[in-house]
Amino acid sequence: MNINTNTLVSEIVSDNYNTASLFNRYGIDFCCNGNRSLGAVATEQKLSLEDLIAELTSILEQSAPDQNYQDWELDFLCDYIYQTHHIYVEKQSEEISMYLDKICKVHGEAHPELFEVRSLFKGAVGDLAIHMKKEELILFPYIKTLVKASKTKVPLERPPFGTIDNPIHMMHEEHDNEGERFRKIAALTDNYTIPEDGCHTYMLTYNLLKAFEADLHKHIHIENNILFKRAVRLEQDLNH
Repeated sequence: MNINTNTLVSEIVSDNYNTASLFNRYGIDFCCNGNRSLGAVATEQKLSLEDLIAELTSILEQSAPDQNYQDWELDFLCDYIYQTHHIYVEKQSEEISMYLDKICKVHGEAHPELFEVRSLFKGAVGDLAIHMKKEELILFPYIKTLVKASKTKVPLERPPFGTIDNPIHMMHEEHDNEGERFRKIAALTDNYTIPEDGCHTYMLTYNLLKAFEADLHKHIHIENNILFKRAVRLEQDLNH
């Protein structure tokens, strides 16, 4: 991949997800706001564009992509997202909520920010549950219908929501909301730094929260920058 000042951040991460760690280190949002040029984010973050390109090029030269999602069939990608990310969210939500309750009870007086962290996380859990069901019951089945229509050449029936752009627009907004919510959690926890008086459960809770945020970033990136973009193009191709 030839990276230059006009290359989109989302394109770089889509080509090789190993570059996500570099963007995370510099505080560059690649999942919800990935449709920005490298030149624009370098200016915004006051980074040397030349050094940034050099670091990214080095990563691309030294590491193979973890998964080449761009080559996967869209119906398979939908199933992968469900099995890998949706089930992860469902499983970890309950466990993290339980640990947050525990550390709020023990450490809340000394660290009142924990109560806001818990409130934000439980808000995310509720909204993500609804969000994922919309994908599982409406958006993903329609994407699978698109794939089937492209293979069988059967005419595509117009869905009740008009075009796929409409539910995708809603998904983008909800992704943005979660991105903002977890930026607040990261700020409140000083990027998941364990305080000196933090116990083992405190450390475990923050480690689980940090891993949850990292998984969510990847989850949103795959949907926003790969699945949704390809599904829009497929629908457009089938309607012409």
